[in-house]
Parts: sequence; structure tokens; C-alpha cells
Amino acid sequence: MKMNKTGIFLIVFFLILGIAFVTYSLKFSSKPEKLPVISANTGHHVQPFAFVNQEGDTITEADVKGKIYVVEYFFTTCKGICPKMNENMSTVYEAFRGNDKVKILSHSVDPKKDTVSAMKEYSLRFDADPEQWMFLTGDKKELYDAARYSYLISAVDDTSVVDIESDFIHSDRFVLVDKDGFLRGRFYKGTDMNEVNQLIGDIKKLLKEE
Repeated sequence: MKMNKTGIFLIVFFLILGIAFVTYSLKFSSKPEKLPVISANTGHHVQPFAFVNQEGDTITEADVKGKIYVVEYFFTTCKGICPKMNENMSTVYEAFRGNDKVKILSHSVDPKKDTVSAMKEYSLRFDADPEQWMFLTGDKKELYDAARYSYLISAVDDTSVVDIESDFIHSDRFVLVDKDGFLRGRFYKGTDMNEVNQLIGDIKKLLKEE
């Protein structure tokens, strides 16, 4: 009878020990999920830039160095997808409002009409803090070069061009950039709230990577 109790005790002891070992292994051996780097095999990253925000201040890559930021292209007089995109972008903004580690860069594709004052008036619709949500205008070629070569907007199938004669790059995609200037995650459809929620979740993952 004494041996039976000892045997049961040993079985229970080693069972508890095994469970504890497995739990410990899972906790410390599993690595945090990391977002993929877009074009990682080429070492692609955002190139230097200089645009003007809604306050008339020049914004360069130095202003977002070490920050996580979301990029979009739009124009203030757009009656198509832009209102929906920026309504959804405001959800991203509110999710991280006041967090200095997260910025939003909304670039104009129609800088001739999107003057500083026009961008300022537009930004007020969303109560956008210019330190966090920047509405950028500037030289058209430089804006378009940034879209094509830094943010790879042209890599996305785009069926939303409003004015072909004006050569508008008018993608409905949001682009996520990490603190080192690399594109991360995927190209998020700005008119789809499910993908916008995915973007919010992916920003949180990048914040945890730090």
C-alpha cells in the first residue's frame, strides 16, 4: 500500500514537472511575430524627400526618422475614393493620436490646386494635429517620384485614376513604413475597413518590435 502511494505521487510529480517544462519552453522559445519587409531582397527603403505641410513648414525624412508612419496619396477636390480613404485614415489617426512614435503622411497628387492653404482647410475636417498627421504638397515630379520609387505605389494595380491626362497617381492603398525607412506588411486598401483594421494591428506589431 505504501509503494502504491509512492508510485502515484511520483506519477503526479513528473506529470506536473512535464507540464511546467512545456509551458516554460513555449513561453521563452517562441519569437514575436514580425511583419514582412516589402522588397527585403533588394534592400529597398524610402529615399530622401522634402515637401511642405499644411502649416507651410518643410518636412523631410529627418522629421520621421525613427518613427513608424503611414503614407497615402490623394487630392482635396477628389469626389471619388479620397473622402472614404481619409475617413478611414482618421480611424488610424484616432487609434494612435498623441503617440509621437506614429505619424501619417498624406501626399497630394494635384499640387497645383492643393496649396498650403487648401491642405490646411482640408486637414481641419479631421482635426488633424500637423505634428502627427501631415498633409503634404510640393513639386509634382518629386511627389510622384516618391510615390513610384520610395513607396512603390505604382506596383499596385490602380483602377481609380480620375484624370489620366493629368497623370494622376491615385492609388487607394496605404503604405506602412517602419522606423528605419523600410516598407512593411503589405499594401493596405484604404477603402476597405477590414484592411484598415489590419493596418492598425500591424502598426501595433511594429511598436512591439521596438
